[in-house]
Parts: sequence; C-alpha cells; structure tokens
Amino acid sequence: MLIAALLDAFPEHESAMRAAVAAAGLPEGWVLHVEAYGDGVLTGRRFQVRGPEMAAESEHADHHHHHHHAHGHAHAHTHGHAHAEAHAHTHTRAHTHAHTETHAHTHATGRWADIRARLEAAPLAAGVRARAIAIFTLIAEAEARVHGKAVEDVSFHEIADWDSIADVVGAAAVIEALGPTTWSLAPLPLGSGLVNTAHGPVPVPAPATALLLAGLPVIDDGIDGERVTPTGAALMRHLAPTSMRPAGLLTISGVGTGFGTRRLPGRSNVLRALVLEREAGDQTDAPALPTDRVAVLTFEVDDQSPEDLALGLDHLRRTTGVLDVLQAPAYLKKGRLATQVQVLCRPETYADVVSACLHETTTLGVRHQIMDRTILARRARGTSVGPVKVAARPGGVSSVKLEADALAGISGASHRARHRHTAGAEALSDVDDKEEPL
Repeated sequence: MLIAALLDAFPEHESAMRAAVAAAGLPEGWVLHVEAYGDGVLTGRRFQVRGPEMAAESEHADHHHHHHHAHGHAHAHTHGHAHAEAHAHTHTRAHTHAHTETHAHTHATGRWADIRARLEAAPLAAGVRARAIAIFTLIAEAEARVHGKAVEDVSFHEIADWDSIADVVGAAAVIEALGPTTWSLAPLPLGSGLVNTAHGPVPVPAPATALLLAGLPVIDDGIDGERVTPTGAALMRHLAPTSMRPAGLLTISGVGTGFGTRRLPGRSNVLRALVLEREAGDQTDAPALPTDRVAVLTFEVDDQSPEDLALGLDHLRRTTGVLDVLQAPAYLKKGRLATQVQVLCRPETYADVVSACLHETTTLGVRHQIMDRTILARRARGTSVGPVKVAARPGGVSSVKLEADALAGISGASHRARHRHTAGAEALSDVDDKEEPL
C-alpha cells in the first residue's frame, strides 16, 4: 500500500520502481501491476505483484474491481527541501503490505543470508540496495529475537515470496527517488485476534510485527485481523518517522491514496500520503534538527528516605535503556513535601524500566507516554584534561562541556575554570583526531 500511495502522489517514479524490482531478479512470468482503482467511495492506485498462476485469471478481472476495502490512510508531506510525511490516519488505516491472501507462488529462498546475498549482487543503485537491505535487516533482527537465534540463521516464511521481496525493493526505490525527505506518521492500527503463520496461529500483531512497531504510534480502531504485517512495520520503521507534522507555513503539493486488497467493514482500506512543501517565505527552522522518540516515565515519592531514594535512583540510572533520571521537589495534597521523579528511556525498554521504578522506589504507580524530542548532534572529543562533549547548535555555533568526573580531583573554582577553558579550546581545534560520535 505504501508503494501505491507514493506512486499515486509521484507517478513519475513508477519506472524507477519497476526497474529496481526487475534488477533484483523478479522471475519470468511475474508481473508488477499498478492500476488506477476505486472502491465506490475513494479513488487512488493499487499495487500488486502477480505470479504466473495469477496472471491469466486476473486478465479478465482487471476491469471488475469497483468494490473492496475500507478506511486506512497515510499522508506524505514534502516541506521546504522535500520533507515527506506519511500519516496512517486515525480514522482510516491499513497495513502497508497488503497481501493477506495465500497464493501458491513460486517461492524465493527464505534464508536471510541468501536474500541479502542476492540483493548485494543485484545491479541495483547503491541507495536502493542499502535501503532494501536495511529494511530486511530490521525484519531479520526482529525474527531473531522472537525465535531466539542469531540473525544470520534467520529464515523467513511469510515474507519469502517474490511479492514481499518486490514490496521491499519497490518501496526502497520510490523512497530513494524522493531524495532528502523527512516523514511523519499517524497512529497505525493494532488489529486483534490470531493470524496463521508457518509456526501456527499467533496473536495479532504478530510477534515480529510487535517488536518492529515498538516506539511507533499505534491505536486500536476496533477492527480485528492482521492490520500491519512485519514488512509493513519494517517499512514504517525504516522511514524513522515522527508523530508530529512540521511546524510553519506549508502547502499541500500532492495527495496519494494506496489501496489494499482486504475488505474492511465500513471504511475504505487505504493508506494516504499527504505531500507538504514549505512556503518560500516561511522562516521556520531552516535546517531540520535531529529528532527521535523516548518514553517519559513520571511518578512521585513521599514516604522514602532521601538516602534510600538516592540509592534507588542510582540503580535506575544503570538500568538498560534508561537515558536520564531527574528528581525535583513537589508538593502533594495537604502540603506534603515529596520528590517528583522523571525517567527518560528507550521506548522499547519502557516496560522493564517501569518495573524497575516500582522495585527501586516506594511509589504506587508510574505514568508513562511516548514522546518525540528534538536533539542536538553531539560528539565526544578527547583532550589533555579529559573527555569533552561538543554539541552543534543552530547557526553553526558549537558548545563544549568537560565531563564533571575530569574535575573531581581539581581544587579551587578558578583552577576548575581554567581546566574547562583549556579543554574547550582543544576540543574546538581542528587538530584533534580523537573525535567520536556519541
């Protein structure tokens, strides 16, 4: 559905998509089918990969497709420098990989090592190859975690057919053709129930899909079944989207609607891409700053001694996935003085961190939410005084901070200030070759 939505918005990239899938080795008899499509409510495009046994039976049916599917949308904006945003609307969603039926396809080998070797050897553009391998790597890593094996030993089952390989390579080609682009994403539908796999029935979202969706916005829209597949989830994660649309004055320069093959009750089964461009006169944030997503956990403590709370928070800081722990005074009801604690952690680890909060403190509950944050690019540099953190700020200005541990043995405020100055001057010089990204 992602390919269909993007080609509906950017039809000029269809030839690049077809060329990439052909270069990946699409077998003879397999056909990429991109068609104008409508369900009686909306119109857009639909993308299908048809094997030899489907070609004949679909020829006479190509003009009988005016039924189908219910609501699912995604939008893409290209603001300013062609930033694109893909939204799966909260009122209309569907999974990106739309092939939910089972067909007797000619199977490609399902071993991840074989698929990667084929992509590495294929005459693909470097950017397309890198994206395709990155997307498949996300799926392989998720499957490895689910089945408790090394990534190199993973074999795909549900995504081994050429329709899924074409989905990944085709999407990689279109995304690469869009150029420098940023993406945002509306909540994706969770679905419910069970889905049949090579390992038997598993809960929805499927185990690998659930891992790939960690940190992405999701919603239960009340429609059961598998709504997002591992391939679709990997495509969304590869885009590194935020849940916020860009600020400032924007123009809608294009809209793409991609249909899936499943019929949903009461709504069109579509993914919509909304293309936004920044107005020429808009001065909002020239170059976009890096963003990521974090889990924010908050709770209060009013019945734990300061000494024991300090020990507990030190343990929290060493918990896997924790990025920062902040404590501040707070007043509760009846004027009771308490400590408010805020913990930042990686979204995929928040459940374990919540358990750690309840284990290390006397709080009775923890509030948590997933949030976007804007961060400055930072690098570590070694100096004669100690390690220094250099942050690149807007406007080409850099700020420097010497790690506090490097000053622990220095007595006197003026001496510590001199050490900070020396470290800062060395860190900002062009001579240092000890620079490492944080």
